Amino acid sequence: MHETAPTLPAAAAEPDNRRVSIIALSVLAIVIGAVTGLGAIVLRYLISFIHNLAFLGTFSLDYNSNVATPPAPFGPLVMLAPVVGGLIVLWLVRNFAPEAKGHGVPEVMDAIYYRGGRIRMAVVFVKSLASALSIGTGASVGREGPIIQIGSGIGSVLGQMFRLRTWQVITMVAAGAGAGIAATFNTPLGAVLFAVELMLPEFSARTLIPVVLATGTATYMGRLAFGMAPAFQVAAHDRPEIFVPLSVDMLPLYCIFGVVTGLAAVIFIKSLYAIEDLFDGWKANPYLKCAAGMLSLGVLMYVLLRTTGMYHTAGVGYATIEAILTGQLAVPGLLLLLFVLKMLATSVSMGAGASGGIFSPSLFLGAALGGAFGGAFDLMFPHLGFHSVTFALIGMACIVGASTGGALTSIMMLFEMTGDYSVTLAAIIAVVCAMGVRKRLSPEDIYTLKLARRGHRIPRESRSHMFVIRRIGEMTAPVIAVYDRQDLGPSGVVDTELGEERHYAVVTEGRNVIGVVRVHPEDPTKRHGPIIAPVGYVQESNFLQLAMTHMADRGHAALLVLPDKTLPRAENVTGVLTRDAIAAAVLRDYRS
Repeated sequence: MHETAPTLPAAAAEPDNRRVSIIALSVLAIVIGAVTGLGAIVLRYLISFIHNLAFLGTFSLDYNSNVATPPAPFGPLVMLAPVVGGLIVLWLVRNFAPEAKGHGVPEVMDAIYYRGGRIRMAVVFVKSLASALSIGTGASVGREGPIIQIGSGIGSVLGQMFRLRTWQVITMVAAGAGAGIAATFNTPLGAVLFAVELMLPEFSARTLIPVVLATGTATYMGRLAFGMAPAFQVAAHDRPEIFVPLSVDMLPLYCIFGVVTGLAAVIFIKSLYAIEDLFDGWKANPYLKCAAGMLSLGVLMYVLLRTTGMYHTAGVGYATIEAILTGQLAVPGLLLLLFVLKMLATSVSMGAGASGGIFSPSLFLGAALGGAFGGAFDLMFPHLGFHSVTFALIGMACIVGASTGGALTSIMMLFEMTGDYSVTLAAIIAVVCAMGVRKRLSPEDIYTLKLARRGHRIPRESRSHMFVIRRIGEMTAPVIAVYDRQDLGPSGVVDTELGEERHYAVVTEGRNVIGVVRVHPEDPTKRHGPIIAPVGYVQESNFLQLAMTHMADRGHAALLVLPDKTLPRAENVTGVLTRDAIAAAVLRDYRS
């Protein structure tokens, strides 16, 4: 045996040149939040410019999407606005960024789980222009999907520019997505939950801090441009004690409404992809298909204008949502009709090639269905004090939560978008029921179904894995000898059955440790298998998570375990942690 004190190999001692501190990540997240917030502002003004040009024939940035657009001076020719916008969008997407088609969020998820968080810069610019054209010319899509993809793209590009590790790039992507939601809806808390629930594969301090900073910064940017007011104003109306969820008598009604909205979410998901398949299966020129689909949207919105006075299904639909929440639109039959028409318009928009989100349409569907539900109960039981606004608020959270899979996100955003906390507890009950119904009938949500159809499954269940917090000293195999490489003789494997229990010897060459080798517990001169190398050092009290990080960063095949506060010398090594031992710990955790 060789007793000289070896030193750590130079290669193992080199620091990871991609390691970035949490402070640096936080600064980068603030930059991402600021740029994304600015992007959200530019996108909204771009939508305003295109909308005013397409519907009013004016060059203006003055546009409030919560106020109904007056009739266009072009008369029936306004029906062509979605056609012109759709054709330009299709050309942009087909020639520059196919990822910009559709509602965007699935593409961000795909980048996170299957492409290491990498999103092309071209997507940011194409998505911005394509979505502004789609929304501004009347396609039934939302602006949150584009800004999520834009913010994620900014996070990805900056992460790659600074050569961050994969988990850090993914964190920046999620931070950009949250920042987009925050700047769009003025909902910082809901945006954080959106990133945690729908984007982040890992939830920890190192991922949460950048997300919070990015969303906070983006919210501040949005408020500088658009003010502090919540996204929607809610009519003041009496909420009798019967609506307090602590009343047991009302629990069945909230559950029933949750089931209704859960079924509606399933229908929305199925119809969206069924109509997309219908367009994809139509053997015709893509531009002809786009023109046909967009013309149907133009006809629908013009008919609604002539019959109801509003372009209900055009664009984000916030004016209709505002009318429902302020009690101006409360006729159950009309609301139910708008629910069906908006669902069809959104599905046709996506199938025909529009670029935009489905979050805003989900809010519209929830408000319309909830308003119809509450209005119908008010007509049947006028003495009980039902109100369409109450169920419209709950319905918004239910449809969004059930269709997207973001239950907590939908509940928090309901409060932040309306400033109305009175129905939060009722919304919690209804959203849980809606989510359960949707998951039972459609295991995939509206985002993950698109990827599942490609064969890219996205995990939706979060689990705290206990193996990462195990102490290294609890799971290492013992070291029973130190050998110089020349003492081991030929590198051939001794044909000896060593059993399940593993013992190791440290192998040195001169003063350097070059690896470890598995040996017989009773005769360490008998080894089994080749030398395991390269190796690094960890301490007994370290958590397994740190060991896994070291292995991933530096490519170690095994780690030599030292007692705390000891020098990295061969004679101080007490154990060996191998990749096989880590794999076994992972499997045990899944069995437990």
